[in-house]
Amino acid sequence: MFDQAIFFDTLRQGLWVATMISAPILTVALVSGVLVGLFQALTSIQEMTLTFVPKVLSIVIVFWATMGFMSQTLVSFFQSTLVPLIAGG
Repeated sequence: MFDQAIFFDTLRQGLWVATMISAPILTVALVSGVLVGLFQALTSIQEMTLTFVPKVLSIVIVFWATMGFMSQTLVSFFQSTLVPLIAGG
């Protein structure tokens, strides 16, 4: 039977892993959104695609660049934390 402490510790570790793997993408989305918003405010260009396209492109580039880190982090979490719990160790 699972102990509550093990459950909450595993949940905490899982949330930390989710934070670590999402931080690069969220940071780039925030920075690109602020830069595009600043550019729009300075030039008075209010085009909707101008906010969407650069943000999506930057997110895709960062996702592609950090896929290895994200995969390795998730695999490490599953192998070191979840698999032993499932196997009963």
